[in-house]
Amino acid sequence: MKKLLAVLLALTLVLSMSAVAFAAEDGKITIWTWDPNFNIASMKIGADMYHVDHPDVEIEIQEVQSEDIETAVAQAAVAGDLSTLPDIMLCQDNSFQKMVINYPEVYTDITDKYDFEGFGEAKAAYSTVEGRHYGIPFDAGTVVAAYRTDYLAEAGYTVADLTDITWTEFAEKAKEIKEKTGKPVFCTQAGSGDWILIMIQSCGASMFTEEGAVNLKDNEAIKAAITVYADLVKQGIILETNSWDEMIGTLANGSVCGTFNGCWILGSIMATADQSGKWDITNLPSLEGIEGATHYSNNGGSSWAITQGTDVDLALDFMQLYRNVDFYNAILPTTSAIATFAPAKEAPNYTAVNEFMGSPVFATIVEYGMSVPSNITGAYYYDARNAMATAITNYINGADLDSELAQAEDTVNFAMGF
Repeated sequence: MKKLLAVLLALTLVLSMSAVAFAAEDGKITIWTWDPNFNIASMKIGADMYHVDHPDVEIEIQEVQSEDIETAVAQAAVAGDLSTLPDIMLCQDNSFQKMVINYPEVYTDITDKYDFEGFGEAKAAYSTVEGRHYGIPFDAGTVVAAYRTDYLAEAGYTVADLTDITWTEFAEKAKEIKEKTGKPVFCTQAGSGDWILIMIQSCGASMFTEEGAVNLKDNEAIKAAITVYADLVKQGIILETNSWDEMIGTLANGSVCGTFNGCWILGSIMATADQSGKWDITNLPSLEGIEGATHYSNNGGSSWAITQGTDVDLALDFMQLYRNVDFYNAILPTTSAIATFAPAKEAPNYTAVNEFMGSPVFATIVEYGMSVPSNITGAYYYDARNAMATAITNYINGADLDSELAQAEDTVNFAMGF
């Protein structure tokens, strides 16, 4: 199947190149992205920095939502006219492989045109298909375990006691923390499946094989992760909420001791000013008995793609910013966008002690990101995630795990046309 995918990618590209109309090389850089306070703000800072040495280059940053970018890519590919697309566009990491596989004529292969040294291996892997790079890594989704240090102290623990431990050790300590504080230790949104994906990626495991086949029912990492998660829910150590807003509310109102998620969760935590000095972070517990298990994972994030046939050289020159430590240092205070570029951890805004957390958390997160194992997302990532989320919910409610994962695998295979 892997060889077939490579052949299909090459054939699609050859057949489409003759029909596709490309955007003109006009000396202008057009960028599509979303979120004015995060992605757009980062690009505006980058544009200002680039203009210092390139004052004549026009840079136009347009707000376009993620789903609208994907729709526009599909429409342009079908129409055979890429001139409707920008020079640079952002793509969700978990969608990147799907988009390149489905529309290879749109995305520029930058493997031999961009230096990827210094970027986390797992981060770069999200935008890699058949060993070729199609994306430039941007913001980190590196997972952190965030704890209320005052609640831990009440139970006789510190963050150090919850560092480099296994999930079995976590369960033992979390039970005591819950008993002494009267609060669940962690919170999450019910039915999302994200925590299981975080846990399996920490082992370098995936929902798909390298050949692209679904790998749910016989996946030992998935079984271990779901079993651990369900047990913690049943013990009341993990509080499941009905919605994302409700989950964020438990952090803000202090009704839980913490959570673990992509590092972007710190933005929500630090929004509650009166909790400053009461939080800190550490790494994840590891899954026992699973080969390759680590304390590091990822959830979320995005990477930049360059459209074929546009001002590729100019776009690549502009995107050298993403290898510039000064750029990452500049955007951090304004956007909280955390780099996946290892040298950035030495920048002043990264090494500085964060007043809210009481430690240099941003440098720590970059360091964690370099140890995250890579995994396979493929073209049917969200189909598999949704099917697995249903299996998790049913298992927690009393269903047989093996049967549920077998059904989930059948569901994804049907979506894939098998």
